[in-house]
Amino acid sequence: MKKFIPVCLIALTSLTGFSQSTAVNPFPKTITVNGAAEMEIVPDEIYVLVDLKEYDKKGSGKINLEKIKTDFLNNCRSIGLADSVITIAAYDGDNGNPWIKKRKKKEDLQASITYQVKFTNSKKMDELVEKLDDEATQNFRIARTSHSKIQEFRKQLKIQAIKAAKEKANYLAAAIDEQVGAAVTITEPGDAMPFEPVYQYRQAVSNMAMDSAAGGEAGVDFKKMKLRYEMQVVFALK
Repeated sequence: MKKFIPVCLIALTSLTGFSQSTAVNPFPKTITVNGAAEMEIVPDEIYVLVDLKEYDKKGSGKINLEKIKTDFLNNCRSIGLADSVITIAAYDGDNGNPWIKKRKKKEDLQASITYQVKFTNSKKMDELVEKLDDEATQNFRIARTSHSKIQEFRKQLKIQAIKAAKEKANYLAAAIDEQVGAAVTITEPGDAMPFEPVYQYRQAVSNMAMDSAAGGEAGVDFKKMKLRYEMQVVFALK
């Protein structure tokens, strides 16, 4: 028995090695292609940051932040913006800190607040800019843009990209008298970020002034967002 066991082990090892060496590749011939699809859309979700700050008005003294906030929110409501699309993004004040309160009394620091406002088009943005307190408004800038149907657009583009990959594989394979078979692997790269236009407060005021002088209408739409997706597919060749 002591001599028989090693012989069995050697035999099993030989059989295993033989089976591994004779394994058949199910896809001996493949073709790897990339497919792409793109589209342009006008954003209908525009997130704007508005920086407001206390200031000294000649003949009236200091205009405090509470009045500035109240006026800003009332102006938003007057053009039809719901409170639900307005949030506080940042707040620069004493926040109950006694050291800052003491310093404020000494140096008369000016408090500030930043609101984020969600717009659906540039026309509403121009309407709000026209109502803003020019002294209190420090900046008016785009945080980001998007679209309410962005996920659906991404899905459509990825499907189109895969179809484009298959079409490419077909004509490339046909060039060497081959036929495309089943897809072996599909690789999805990371989502690409769309271009986001810059829109500053001073630029907006200047644009409205030029539109008014030219007799035109404010509220020109944003430059379209360009979405592009690529998919990599490996096809078997028959």
